[in-house]
Amino acid sequence: MSEAGSDKPAERAEAPLGTRVGNPSFPGEASQAHTACDGYAGDGTSRLMEEVLRRENLMRAYKRVKSNKGAPGVDGMTVDELMPYCRKHWSEIKEQLLTETYEPRPVDRKEIPKADGKGTRMLGIPVVLDRLIQQAILQVLTPIYDPTFSENSHGFRPGRSTHDAILKSREYVNEGYTFVVDMDLEKFFDRVNHDVLMSRLARRIKDKRLLRLIRRYLQAGMMEGGVVSPREEGTPQGGPLSPLLSNILLDELDKELEARNHRFCRYADDFNVYVKSEAAGQRVMESLTKFLEKRLRLKVNRDKSAVGRPWERKFLGYSFTNEVKPRTRIAPKSLERLKQKLKPIWKRGRGQSLKMTIKQLNQIIVGWASYYRLSELIWPLKKLDSWIRRRIRCIIWRHWKTPKTRLKKLLARGVPIHVAGPCAYANAGPWKSAGLPGMNMAFPNKTLQRWGLKCLLDEYRRFALSL
Repeated sequence: MSEAGSDKPAERAEAPLGTRVGNPSFPGEASQAHTACDGYAGDGTSRLMEEVLRRENLMRAYKRVKSNKGAPGVDGMTVDELMPYCRKHWSEIKEQLLTETYEPRPVDRKEIPKADGKGTRMLGIPVVLDRLIQQAILQVLTPIYDPTFSENSHGFRPGRSTHDAILKSREYVNEGYTFVVDMDLEKFFDRVNHDVLMSRLARRIKDKRLLRLIRRYLQAGMMEGGVVSPREEGTPQGGPLSPLLSNILLDELDKELEARNHRFCRYADDFNVYVKSEAAGQRVMESLTKFLEKRLRLKVNRDKSAVGRPWERKFLGYSFTNEVKPRTRIAPKSLERLKQKLKPIWKRGRGQSLKMTIKQLNQIIVGWASYYRLSELIWPLKKLDSWIRRRIRCIIWRHWKTPKTRLKKLLARGVPIHVAGPCAYANAGPWKSAGLPGMNMAFPNKTLQRWGLKCLLDEYRRFALSL
């Protein structure tokens, strides 16, 4: 294998993936990676398959797939088994990819509950070998496509996040665009039209081998209960390539919105358009519905799509206050969703140690505080903290089981008998009993904090200071 800086990747001698050749350093660790931007993109992207199969690109893809871990696909191969398999079979796999005889394996169908608790979302988990190849394709196509995407597109892009989308939407609302066209695409990832998507890809990719491989990934069957079903539409979530393909398809929507000079924010298939009147919003919704359904062959969910005020709608879990200068806040549905997410922890807490329960809680508290650090309204966090602490006291109450044990434990923690007695023998149920003065005296906030329970408000402030 030649040096990483060579400008003739097509002339490199390829050894099996994962072997050491020449330079003793592990392949793919060169300081300057050769990418599609400075490689084949300049010649009309007609030799992208060679770029996909270049050693440095494959090793970078392997490291990413390994770090992401993930469940095995239909063949049962784990991420740890991938490298030994490639060392043995890579020459054959590479030949199949170059001669267009490679056939992706069916994806494993999985259904997970939607964030709002209504219905399920379908995932298609590719085998680890196909995840490696898709990741290698993604790394080549991203530097070609990403620079051409709209500034208002924030999902699944390097250096961009949901927070960028929220900040942009806040900017529009504070500029006076106080009506929002909230569009919902029905089962977007399941309904992507393959012909429409491939026609968009063919406008820029001239390597027909790569185009045919991508189509094969789109059409790879889906296995459920041992039966493989063919797939004629959709790009199921679960594979590394799906997010980029969705952005390539929806970039046409972005360009249409920009041509109309609209203010909008898009994160994957979630997008809002900001206008100054309800009448303008209705016109925009009607025209966009026609564009999406006729031009891109996507289906708009008319039950969930609406024109409203920003404080009446939610976007990526956030909403706004109804004030002269609206502020970002956590959407009410997001608060309810957190409570639903914590339910299994409260249930498990009855049969496990309090230390383990607090550890599980802390993981969610830190992640949640990090995500909602843009909220400018903190009183919901105070209420959630109070609710979480009472739930902890409720678990302790259940652990004690009998009134006699409760009285003994409360007295041991310094609670006066005239307070401990009514609390221990209360006939009000665990939740109400957990809110009685005796339990608050026995387990004040400082005690729970000393045991390691993180404060949601404190974590929020810590993350907010890093902005």
